[in-house]
Formats: sequence, C-alpha cells, structure tokens
Amino acid sequence: MSTPSGGQEGAVLGERATEMASDGGSSSLQLPCVFSPKSRQYLAVCAQDGRLRIWNTDSKTINQEYVPSAHLSATCTCIAWGPCRTVKEGPQRKKRKSEAVQVEEKADLLAMGTAAGSVLLYSTAKGTLHCSLVTHSAGVNCVHWHPEDSVLYSGSDDTNIVEWDLQSGKMRSKWKADRAAVTSLCVSPDGKLLLSAGHVIKMWDLDTKELYRKFTGHSTAVTTLRFATTRPPDSNGLYFVSGAAHDRLISVWQVREDGKDKNSVVSFTLTDEPRHVDLVPSNSKEEAVRLAVVCQDGQLHLFEHFLNGPCKKPFSPSCSVQMADTRESPMPIPMLAAVLGRDSRSVLLAYGNHLQPVIEQVEVNTTERHVCLSRDVKTSLSLTMESTVSKVKTPVVNTKSKVLVPGLPGHQAPLKGSHLEKASEKRKKDTKEMSIAEQLGEIDLSATSSEKVKASLQTDNYAVLLVQGLESNDADILNKVLQTRKEMVIKKTVARLPLSAVLPLVKELTNRLQGHPFAGILMVRWLKAVLMHHTSYLASLPDLVTELGVLYHMIESRVKMFHKLTKLHGKLYLLMTHVATSDSSNMVSEVDHTAKLVYEDGEWD
Repeated sequence: MSTPSGGQEGAVLGERATEMASDGGSSSLQLPCVFSPKSRQYLAVCAQDGRLRIWNTDSKTINQEYVPSAHLSATCTCIAWGPCRTVKEGPQRKKRKSEAVQVEEKADLLAMGTAAGSVLLYSTAKGTLHCSLVTHSAGVNCVHWHPEDSVLYSGSDDTNIVEWDLQSGKMRSKWKADRAAVTSLCVSPDGKLLLSAGHVIKMWDLDTKELYRKFTGHSTAVTTLRFATTRPPDSNGLYFVSGAAHDRLISVWQVREDGKDKNSVVSFTLTDEPRHVDLVPSNSKEEAVRLAVVCQDGQLHLFEHFLNGPCKKPFSPSCSVQMADTRESPMPIPMLAAVLGRDSRSVLLAYGNHLQPVIEQVEVNTTERHVCLSRDVKTSLSLTMESTVSKVKTPVVNTKSKVLVPGLPGHQAPLKGSHLEKASEKRKKDTKEMSIAEQLGEIDLSATSSEKVKASLQTDNYAVLLVQGLESNDADILNKVLQTRKEMVIKKTVARLPLSAVLPLVKELTNRLQGHPFAGILMVRWLKAVLMHHTSYLASLPDLVTELGVLYHMIESRVKMFHKLTKLHGKLYLLMTHVATSDSSNMVSEVDHTAKLVYEDGEWD
C-alpha cells in the first residue's frame, strides 16, 4: 500500500525518524549493507553480531553466512562487491568447437575491511574465505575495486592507501594520502583516476600515483564518493558526488580542464546525513544522472538532474520515500539500502533491521513529492537458510552396519545390541529432568559445604527456571534465580537465554529496581550481563525506545542524583577531614601542655 505522506502524517513520521536517529537506535549504527552489482541477486550485510550474511534477493533467504575468526575484536567496517566474473556452467569436460559454452557473469568476491587493519576476501562461489590481506597499522575505513583489473584499493586510519594485486595476494604499492584518516575511495569508470577523501578530497593518477587535483568544501569526514559521469576529464564533462558525516547535503563536483574546480557546482538537500548512496551515471549531456540516497533517519530521497554546469540554488529531492508500520499510531521503519532499477519508478529496497532485513522491489510514484509505504514488519528473528548452506552431513546407518570400538591392534569387536540398549537406558536415567519443585529445592543460596555446592543446579537449569518464571510470572521462581550472587552464574545464565526472554527479563529487572531499591546491586549485575550478551538483539528492535523508556528515565534520574551525592560526599569528606585535623591538633596541644607540667614539676623538685 502506497499513500502520499504529506501533511500531518508525514511530519509526525519525520519527527519520529529523527528521534530514533538521535536516540542512537538501530538506524544510527554504521553497519555495512550492500547489494551485489548488475543482477542485484545478493545483499551482503554485516549485523551487530559481527557475522557476514549473504541474502538471496529472489528467495528472501540467507544464501551464505560467514563468521570471521575475530569478529568480536575486529568488526567489519566496510564492504565492497568485486566486479562480476564469468562462471562456466555445466560439467567441466572438454567441449567440441561446435558446442556453445554457456557462460554467465556472477558476483563472486566480496572485500571486507576490519577494525583490526586487515582486508578479508570472501568468495561466494566457494562459500569460504578466499584470502586475507594485512598491511595497515590501523582500522580499514573503505575498500574499492578497480573496474577491470584484479586490483583492490583500501584506505585506513593510518592515513595510507594500499593497492593490492589480487592474483598474487600481495601489496603492489602504498602511499600516504593525507594527514588525517582515509575515509572514502572511488575509482573512475575508465580505471585511470582514484578519488580519496578524509576532510579533503584528492584525485590521484593511478599510473604515476601523483596528485592530480584537490577539492575542499567539507568540514567533516567524507563518507561517500561516486563518479556521476563516464566522460573523460579533459572534456569538462567529468563529475563526481560526495557526502560527509553530519552533513545534510550531497555535493556535486566538476573536474574542469583549466583546473578551476575548487568549489562544488551543485548540491542536493537531505533530511539527515547520507548512509547509502546508489547512482546511475550519465553517459552524455543529454542524459540525466539518477541518485538514490538513504539517510541516517531511515528515509529515501530520489534525485534526477542534468549536469551541465554550476547552479547556486540547492536542489530538493524529486521524491522522498518513508516507510511505516500498520499500527494505529504508525512508527517509522528504517531503510537500510536502496538501488535504482532500469526505469525511474523501480527501486529495490532493504529495510527493517540488519539481523533480518526485508528485501522488496517496489514501484514508487515519482510524481508525488512525498510517498509513505505501509508495511507489516514482524520483529521475530526466525532466520531461514537455504539447504545448500549447511555443510554438516548426517551419515545414513542401516542394520548391517557395525559399530567398532578401539582395542588391541588389529582387533575390531562389534558392540552387542544389549550393550547399546543398556548404555542408552543409563544415559536416559542420568539425564532425567527434575520437577520444578526439585529444582527449586536444589537452589540453596546460603550453601557453603562442598556437598551442597556439588548438588547445586547447573547454569542451563537456571536459564530454564528463569524462562519458566518469566512466562508464568511466578515470584518464587524469579526470587530464587535472581537472588544469586555469583557473577559467573549470572553471565552464563543470561548467555543461555533465548532471545524471546531477553525483553521480559529487562522489564522484570526494571520493575524490581523501582520497587526494591536495596536489591539494586544484584539487579544491576543482571542488567549488565544482559547488555553484554544481547546488545545486538536489543539494538535491532524497532520500538526499543518505547520498550525501555522506563529504564532509561530511571537511569537518567539516578545519574542526576549521583552527581548530587558526589558533591555531598565531597563536602562531607572535607568536613570530616577538617574535624579530624582539629581534633588531632587539640590532642597534640593537650599532650604538649601535660609534658610541660611534668617537666616543670621535675625541675622544681
């Protein structure tokens, strides 16, 4: 359902989107989300849990999933798809000259920059890591592929640009680009020029690695660079666009033959800083450049403009698209990425959250300046994967198979069925579940003897009890579990909780903090464990602000009170120090007076 969002509804959605972005919701997290080139068959997403997920845009399922070995300490900072490569289909056999070889270009290699300074190349065709490139001494901020050669460029916080030869997997060249960090890169369509940016945009000649031009105008770090035309620079027809952090503009720059190109020639206005930019370049003066910009507030802005020289007045979007849910009081749904189709109305969208994005091809009525799309987005995280993803094979065992056990060399004795049955019965007996009453009886918070410690419940049973207590709202169960003082038990219990129990646990802890101020230390320990283990899930909730509003206000009020208590503590400390000093001085004076009297009496005698 698509309706114009003008008037009061659009204003309310805009305000709520701005509040979500400013409050640090899921849309404010800079998480990579990129569609594959040409066919747009895949969507690569690095979510809050550090995993790389490749979504199939046709089947709307996870095609592949990759967990970097250091995904928690070296998070993914940027993603770039490589050029589509030719893949031969069918059996690999020698064909006759008369047989036509069916070839197809598919997206294969994916470059990922990490906060540890390495660049990982992941192959979607093999479903595994292709290679790892390491030379940067600081985090990688941007990666960009050469359009033709097997070359990759990376920019880092160490202020250097590295040119990688992917055939050998080694560094081809490295040079210092700026005094500040390199935050964005882009190679020209002909592969001869390279744009790099920190606060200053620089254009490099890739043959000589010498500086060709310099462009200034952004006061913050540039996060987006795209070439807008495919014309050569000596024709005054080469343009590129740029966007910066905390800047609500997309600037257009012209590379002039006379070198008088220090200022931007055109600017496009946005509602917030740009997060994802897709561009259909112009091949001639008679062809307009098309631009799709997803902002931090979750809105999509579409632009279409003919680049034929400078224009002082900023251009507004030809169409702005917002997305909201179907509640009585609609809440905005953040858009993550968007790519333009062949015609001006077709747009491929990814929206929702990074853990489970919704992918949809929509037709936008571009004759309307403001469009609101209503969608019923479920917040459940039931991730579905294609059967080809799983690499775990289950062996098929028939009745004729024999189970062999280790023994003497050359001796292979089969196990008898009776032994197997006895072992299974013993295992079932050992793992027999206790009733809730028995489990509660096993919990003894004041147990100090070794026998009681051995008989205490394991952490997974704590998690089961906690889930049962939250579902049934049983105060006895919750009290028994939440009053444990062992931090290791708390951490392991929270780590074993299912995602569906995280939010009810946070609400229960909030209620206990409000009603039982003296139990605050234990509840704070539980809250700390929840935030450490389930931050990614909480950040993915679209209504996080409303769900945790009470907790936020309570923490805010306690922080304000903490400042007052700190000042009071300082004053009391000074007062007590002064009293102690005065008491000690009085005591010293009394001791001196007594000593003087004793001395005088002795002298008199």
